[in-house]
Amino acid sequence: MIIREPLVPGSTIGILGGGQLARMLALAAGNLGLKCHIFAPEADSAAFQVAAARSVASYTDFKALKDFAQRVDVVTYEFENVPAETASYFAGQVPVAPGVAALQTAQDRIAEKTFIAGLGIPVAPFAEVSDQASLDEALDLIGRPSILKTRRFGYDGKGQTRIDGAKSSAAAWADIAKAPAILEGFVRFDKEISVIAARGWDGQIAVYDVPENHHENHILRTSTVPAAISPETAATARRLGGEVIAALDYVGVIGIEMFVAGEDVIVNEIAPRVHNSGHWTMDAGCVSQFEQHIRAICGWPLGSVERHADVVMTNLLGSEINRWRELAVEPGVRLHVYGKGEARRGRKMGHFNRLTPRQG
Repeated sequence: MIIREPLVPGSTIGILGGGQLARMLALAAGNLGLKCHIFAPEADSAAFQVAAARSVASYTDFKALKDFAQRVDVVTYEFENVPAETASYFAGQVPVAPGVAALQTAQDRIAEKTFIAGLGIPVAPFAEVSDQASLDEALDLIGRPSILKTRRFGYDGKGQTRIDGAKSSAAAWADIAKAPAILEGFVRFDKEISVIAARGWDGQIAVYDVPENHHENHILRTSTVPAAISPETAATARRLGGEVIAALDYVGVIGIEMFVAGEDVIVNEIAPRVHNSGHWTMDAGCVSQFEQHIRAICGWPLGSVERHADVVMTNLLGSEINRWRELAVEPGVRLHVYGKGEARRGRKMGHFNRLTPRQG
């Protein structure tokens, strides 16, 4: 099912997942007069605090999913590991955006890399790994250093290990618990960037300015806009982002992680959802990525992707959330706290955007 006429204010958006992304989507929807119903298995989900309705159930509880589908006008999700059969269940009952095909592509790293390479877009060399013998063959083909990743369910550095000259293939295979995997060639990049793009039901595409991303321990630490890359490289990245989102027949906001090596742009992976590196849009953009996603999935016209300030977005991890008081009084800082309980080490508890006058 697709949305042919825009959902009117008062309509209800169903969101699968109850974390900070769902929370910020619900806040953006509320500003447009739209309600959100959050479906998540965790009773203490942060998004519940700002939603009009909630369902606490497993993503494979089809009785609960049926009730959910009957109470919403469109379904979306805040993370890419929603079971594909769950998203497929809604087909024919209620519009789902992004579509199931995009979700399935992003959930499997082999399918993802194959899809991107099939568009003629540069990716790291890769090979499928199903056992240690195929890992040894892949290492002979791709060489070292390389990165072994599980095909599914990896994020923030989980489910992956680096194989350099000192590490045996047996140790690497054990590191990922012998799960079906992909071996990727190590890309010697100069910078990590991303593209945040949106597409509507009518095919309209909008692409934001490119952030430069810095990771620590595989977790995003900062996103800086504008990125310190040439205008030509930025234009290439934005063009590739537009090609990916169009080829997926995607509806909503997508995050596409990329490497810059010299003037070459290499696509690393796609995230079929709003993205951490797009949080800067909340305060430095005319329309945030969260409002943009709501607009797209509800059939509204896409908003402006213009940027009115330079910005550095910084994640607050674990106990760093205790800095809220000092950040709340700092001029030029916009603070966002996610309302989570335990501040575990490495857990994303909030973020802040530090704005400065636009220079480029």
